Amino acid sequence: MAEPFELLLRNCRLPDGRQADLGTRAGAIAEIGALGERSAHRVIDGAGRVLTPGLVDSHIHLDKALISDRAPSIEGTVTEAIRVTAAAKRTFTVDDIRARARRVLDAATHAGTTAMRSHVEVDPIVELKGLEALRELKREYAPAIDLQLCAFAQEGILQAPGTEALLARALAAGADLVGGCPYNDTDAHAHVDIVFRLAREFDVDVDFHIDFFDEPEHLHVLYVAEQTVRFGWQGRVAVGHASELAALDPDRFDRIAAVLEEAGIGVIVLPATDLYLMGRKDVTSPRRGLAPARRLLAAGVTVAAATNNVLNAFTPTGTGDLALMGYLVIAAGHMGTQRDVADVLAMLTEHPARLLRLPDYGLRVGARADLVLWETERPSEVVTTMAPRCLVIKAGRVSLEHQRSCTELWRTGA
Repeated sequence: MAEPFELLLRNCRLPDGRQADLGTRAGAIAEIGALGERSAHRVIDGAGRVLTPGLVDSHIHLDKALISDRAPSIEGTVTEAIRVTAAAKRTFTVDDIRARARRVLDAATHAGTTAMRSHVEVDPIVELKGLEALRELKREYAPAIDLQLCAFAQEGILQAPGTEALLARALAAGADLVGGCPYNDTDAHAHVDIVFRLAREFDVDVDFHIDFFDEPEHLHVLYVAEQTVRFGWQGRVAVGHASELAALDPDRFDRIAAVLEEAGIGVIVLPATDLYLMGRKDVTSPRRGLAPARRLLAAGVTVAAATNNVLNAFTPTGTGDLALMGYLVIAAGHMGTQRDVADVLAMLTEHPARLLRLPDYGLRVGARADLVLWETERPSEVVTTMAPRCLVIKAGRVSLEHQRSCTELWRTGA
């Protein structure tokens, strides 16, 4: 007789449209199929609702979230956002960072995010306060979310003396990977070189903010690709923003996309921020400023969509719900066909999981049972309507249950 499942989800709709049951053991997916009346310690009827892997937010800044009140956006430019946020950081404390990050983590986990990569600013202004705060939250939230911490040089490295040593200290103290911002430094290539040297020294992955401009005047991503191949870091490098790719003519874009694919570099589109900050000088027909996701996917590049910032000068909006980023990509990226919508869902699940190198992710036997049950029977509505969530499951255990009620008093005349 078969061993009972720990959790059995019956009558679920998978992202490809199939209806199936799913059983878990030891925190992993044990079987998918017609599981009939098989026994389980807990049985949940999916009632035909959509079941997906947990959402994966591959690029967020927990340490500088929720500071619009103290560092608001007035001009709406990247330069301003960097400047006012740097000033605000001088007032940050560990407790302050922890409290704000906790609010965003609560919102994200409630919305079905089960894995996340947060950049943590490391520089002479804030030193290691962000890392200290977020390391504690990484442990606290481990039953609900896998949190990667990227030691990130927002203020530059060469123009901010002491940052290189602080990045090394952060990696020695438990940061999971290293990140850079070559466009905000005096020598972009030297900045990239330092980040790769640290990555090799500590054997960690790399994540760059890069080419965040309207015109293709930098394309530092090409140097990043060159160094990625040089050091054998293929599949271990991600780049965020890369809005300059949207301004390339088709032939040049195709050549660069092929370089990215060959180097195994993933691209993370950050729609809430990129739509807000790009095209600011365009008087007519303002540009969207989004890296062209559909064309990158067609070239074989791994592409994710992520939150980036929540309620600060970079992004004065946000909810912590990753489905919102898919919703924005569909509209702003012109990705509304059935195939496109399926690709956008993958940009919130499979693709960012690949960038975070989560080895046991997905809807397959043997993968960890990190799952979301959605309040819809149509897979497309996960992103086209930002469907409500019913359940979030982490490692085979229900971590969140949503209960909703609405009384239409107007119908009864009450």
